[in-house]
Amino acid sequence: MEDYHKPDQQTVQALRNIANRLRINSIKATTAAGSGHPTSCCSVAEIMSVLFFHNMKYRPEDPRNFNNDRFILSKGHAAPALYSMWVETGFLKESELLSLCQVDSTLEGHPTPKQQFVDVATGSLGQGLGVACGMAYTGKYFDKSSYRVYCLLGDGEMSEGAVWEAMSFASYYQLDNLVAIMDINRLGQSDPAPLQHHVEKYQKRCEAFGWHAIIVDGHSVEELCKALSQPRHQPTAIIAKTIKGKGIPGNSHNKLGWHAKPLPKDMAEMVIKDLQSRIMNSSKHLYPPAPIEDSPPVSLRNIRMPSAPSYKAGEKIATRKAYGMALAKLGRYNERVVALDGDTNNLTYSEIFKNEHPNRFVECYIAQQNMVSVAMGCAARERNVVFASTLASFFTRAYDQLRMAAISESNINLCGSHCGLSTGEEGPSLMGLEDVAMFRALPTATIFYPSDGVSTEKAVELAATIKGVCYIRTSRQDSAIIYNSNEDFHVGQAKVVYQSKEDQVTVVAAGVTLHEALAAAEHLKKERISVRVIDPFTIKPLDVKTIMDHTRATRGRILTVEDHYYEGGLGEAVCSAMVNESGFSLHRLAVSHVPRSGKPHELLKIYGIDRDAIAQAVRKMLSSSTNAK
Repeated sequence: MEDYHKPDQQTVQALRNIANRLRINSIKATTAAGSGHPTSCCSVAEIMSVLFFHNMKYRPEDPRNFNNDRFILSKGHAAPALYSMWVETGFLKESELLSLCQVDSTLEGHPTPKQQFVDVATGSLGQGLGVACGMAYTGKYFDKSSYRVYCLLGDGEMSEGAVWEAMSFASYYQLDNLVAIMDINRLGQSDPAPLQHHVEKYQKRCEAFGWHAIIVDGHSVEELCKALSQPRHQPTAIIAKTIKGKGIPGNSHNKLGWHAKPLPKDMAEMVIKDLQSRIMNSSKHLYPPAPIEDSPPVSLRNIRMPSAPSYKAGEKIATRKAYGMALAKLGRYNERVVALDGDTNNLTYSEIFKNEHPNRFVECYIAQQNMVSVAMGCAARERNVVFASTLASFFTRAYDQLRMAAISESNINLCGSHCGLSTGEEGPSLMGLEDVAMFRALPTATIFYPSDGVSTEKAVELAATIKGVCYIRTSRQDSAIIYNSNEDFHVGQAKVVYQSKEDQVTVVAAGVTLHEALAAAEHLKKERISVRVIDPFTIKPLDVKTIMDHTRATRGRILTVEDHYYEGGLGEAVCSAMVNESGFSLHRLAVSHVPRSGKPHELLKIYGIDRDAIAQAVRKMLSSSTNAK
């Protein structure tokens, strides 16, 4: 190869020394902790050494510099190797390694962003490459910069479908700035990996997915240097054949039963002594090459809509369409607003953004797990404000990616359309009826449930500025505008949309059921029954004070109505808020079992969440309280 400069012998020896120090420190850290995966760290030692001290361009004193090359440790259980590598750079002190896994340490068992050199949490296997795809896509198409993205995977996680979703994505978008290094050490947690050391089979699979695949001896510094220096015209896979526990003599070397087991203290001391004897004197001190400073500065502060919503009272629009219109509008104001979708952009209406800002729209196709991971990668290092949309029901298959996004402190915005029974004729497989429960369980989540075009536009604007995972729940069918364009919305602030001094019951509803509740209130008025209707706007955080204050004003009577299963939805959110309160009578209407296909209004009626069911529930509450007297 013409452009390959073979490293001199001093460099080769220095890289070998770094690899062995990495082994020593990984063993020291895991033995001190009584926990960890030293054999997995040992198999990646030369790979990490060559990456961090020969190949990657970065500023070790500033790990999150946006010009730096990126590194994702997808096999997160090799975290001690990563920490040991940052000791080599001087960013961490060697003594810090001995605090591994202690409750007051930032060095956790698997990488988390508590450390500046970790962009996203890893440990749930199979997800790192998708995140790396998002970073590489951002580097190539949004930043138009020269930084590269490296992802280190284990062979065990190659059984995960999400890895192959990411492989397909990277090939389709020709991410020639992405390198996946596969640590093929043959052994998994309890059994050998299915392909064991048949590295040529990995190569064929990678090539079939459109990658350039190179087989190397993963313990040969020279081979790794050469493979990582090759010119790239497509994504590259380095298939590194390695030995689990390399450098540890005896029973734990290349043997089953040693995964996730630290070495006993006496054994560790013996192994460390042996490894130290292999470190040769080298006068050469290696420094990582500096990055090329060609990434544009980005500010994601003060992102807001250029003008108020332009909807008029009585006009009808589906909240899913209002989402697409709001996203396109926000994109006009800031060029770092980007949108992702999973081949549903004409259903979620992200096609409006796509048509207006085609260079900032990423089609992820029907690979929702990968879409969430790509969104995390695009949002990393605060490079983009990311919105990703699909049908609400399809986010269920990406739940592991969503929980890792929460652990990663990732700022991503997700929109799920076609929620609930109002999806209608498509049937239960496409009805998101468990999505609120799912997102409520995420510690960093904010859940918006807008009920008209105005509140949808406000939800999109607020989501763009909020930290954590934001979820916007939208509906398929048209609904009337109920808010004025100058209405002020805030996270955790409910709206009282219908009230009088004589109100006897408070009804809390959102989305489609809010409109049903308003219709029920009008109907009950003719019977001289007054109800108060509240739109929570956000299900999490819930405006508990407003709901409780108004419920007290209606003699403690409250009814929740939702286009969602009973478990984990709006009703349970209100229940949990009131669990320690007395003097409340709470009734809930929700979908009780798996529904069927049908017209939306028929389904709302059959499953007891339409205007008639609400009116009947109110009458029942009032009659039972009258009888109680």
